[in-house]
Amino acid sequence: MYSLSFEKRELLLIFGLLFLMIGLIPFIAPVYAAAIAIAIYFVVKVVVGKRKKMLRKSVGDGICATCGQSIIKGKCPQCDEKNH
Repeated sequence: MYSLSFEKRELLLIFGLLFLMIGLIPFIAPVYAAAIAIAIYFVVKVVVGKRKKMLRKSVGDGICATCGQSIIKGKCPQCDEKNH
C-alpha cells in the first residue's frame, strides 16, 4: 500500500513532532500528547506517499524538454504530432 521507509528528511518531522508533543504536555496528559504526535506522523506519511504516487503517475516516463508535456511510450504527444 504505502511505503513507510525511513528517509533523512523525516528527522525534521520527528523532531518537530517531538517539540509539538513537549509543547502540548502542559495542556494535556503526556500520553495524549504522544498519541497526537504519533497520529500526525502517520497522517503526514500517508499524505506524502499519496502525493509521490500521484506525481510518479502524472510524470510517466518523463517530461518533454521542449513543451513540458508528459512523455508517453517514449514519445511526446504534443511535439511528435507537430513533426508528422
